[in-house]
Amino acid sequence: MTLRIANCSGFYGDRLSAAREMVEGGPIDVLTGDWLAELTMLILAGNRLKGRPGYATTFLRQLEDVLGACLDRGIKIVSNAGGLDPAGCAEAVRELAARLGLSPKIAYVTGDDLTGRPLDLVNADTGERLDATPLTANAYLGGRPIAAALAAGADVVVTGRVTDAALVTGPGMWRYGWGPSDLDALAGSVVAGHVIECGCQATGGNYAFFQDVPDLARCGFPIAELRADGSAVITKHPGTGGLVSIGTVTAQLVYEIGGPRYPGPDVVARFDTITLSEDGPDRVLVSGVRGEPPPDTLKVAVNYLAGYRNTMTLVLTGLDVEAKARVAEEAIWARIPRESFDHVDVTLAGGGLLRITVMDADRHKVGRAFSSAVVETGLASYPGFYGLTPPGDASPYGVYWPVLVPAAEVRPRVFMNGDELPLPDDVPRAATVPNPAPARREVTPPAGGPVARVPLGRIAGARSGDKGGNANLGVWADTPDRYGWLASHLTIAKLKDLLPALAPYRIERFELPAIKALNFVVHGLLGRGVAASPRMDPQAKALGEELRAQLTDIPTKLLPDV
Repeated sequence: MTLRIANCSGFYGDRLSAAREMVEGGPIDVLTGDWLAELTMLILAGNRLKGRPGYATTFLRQLEDVLGACLDRGIKIVSNAGGLDPAGCAEAVRELAARLGLSPKIAYVTGDDLTGRPLDLVNADTGERLDATPLTANAYLGGRPIAAALAAGADVVVTGRVTDAALVTGPGMWRYGWGPSDLDALAGSVVAGHVIECGCQATGGNYAFFQDVPDLARCGFPIAELRADGSAVITKHPGTGGLVSIGTVTAQLVYEIGGPRYPGPDVVARFDTITLSEDGPDRVLVSGVRGEPPPDTLKVAVNYLAGYRNTMTLVLTGLDVEAKARVAEEAIWARIPRESFDHVDVTLAGGGLLRITVMDADRHKVGRAFSSAVVETGLASYPGFYGLTPPGDASPYGVYWPVLVPAAEVRPRVFMNGDELPLPDDVPRAATVPNPAPARREVTPPAGGPVARVPLGRIAGARSGDKGGNANLGVWADTPDRYGWLASHLTIAKLKDLLPALAPYRIERFELPAIKALNFVVHGLLGRGVAASPRMDPQAKALGEELRAQLTDIPTKLLPDV
């Protein structure tokens, strides 16, 4: 007996038809969706300031397609689309249901919103203290309130800021009765939740070896067949495009993580204990995950408005590109002094793109005063001048600021039909996360022999992403020999050699031999986070592919047959 938990959204803006596809494509027990990336909370805050809903309205559009069928089939719906206003989202669901002639039991979870409360605003990544006033402050809650809502008979559960994995862990707690001491089962459900929360990224989307993925244009969304011991089979509906393999699951496991210990409000999941095995076509069993008590703190996502920004992009072609870039800058700063801005970022990207971003508290200064100054240089600059951006106004930008608060100071609350539901006592927590030596599997680098200078990506996959101002870069191999070579070859020094742009940054390297993977955390690469990053790739999505394209000396016996 398993609990079939399906995902129908990996971000705010994902495929609207996915909910209907998952409900109609085969049997499922729970339909979940993740709408809340770190950036989304800032977007919702901006919407709320403009008088728009503070929740993800696309959830309602999906729900309209499937609510009746879910009620008929007993499919529970669990979503974090409540964003900054779970009560308002729940009321909108109620109004939708009434219009459809339906009467579901609707619950919503609050308690995550700490805005306006005194907080110790020390950045959990950098140690800096924030002196600005937060626009939003939301703690990451766990699965316990979701489980309580389902146990009370809720058909639809709407939450605000919970961990992505809580959308799977909560239903697992409800179905299997897991308590705080069931650490391994909880940890397994966290890993399963981490795999499916990004939608098609678990079924072949954004996959390094995309040529191996059939019918990617009609990629099916993932399902976790969760078992009582916390193990799960990752799969998808038959007849859909995409691929579920050890490779696609590994790619998602190394996405947006840090070290081998993955802390959360319910459990610390040990990613260095994961075992992956094939369980048939498009079926991968995730098992063996060990869990440890959760820390006594919760992560809080704080956002604040930091000022205004503007970006102009010029194209440089032909000879002497770097000299042309210098001429372009000199012409621009002669009209509007560089030192007049709070922050300036100038990047000359491959392909001859000169990207100039200015940031300042003064909206006028970084608005048309800046962009018009760039355009004014058009006939008095480098030969071949043309731009990709017309003169435009400044736009506000926010900064994501992660902090920690004592878990005892955050009280989740669950409401259904106007009544507050009781929650069990809080879980036992560790004052500090234990740090014994991680589980290891012996890795033997392959013996020497002839080498060939080829792209790293011929034998290694990669996936990268953002965690606040940091970037993560996961790299994996498909065989023990290839992983042995990768683990010995791809040191931090070698990574900086292959990607010189990373040289100024502090990088941590973590080994995950159980899944034949390495994970690198590049501290500060994204500056103050996605919304404030001047990078052309502000979420570091392309970093992994940039690495795979770099030439390095690889033993020929490890290379695929051509």
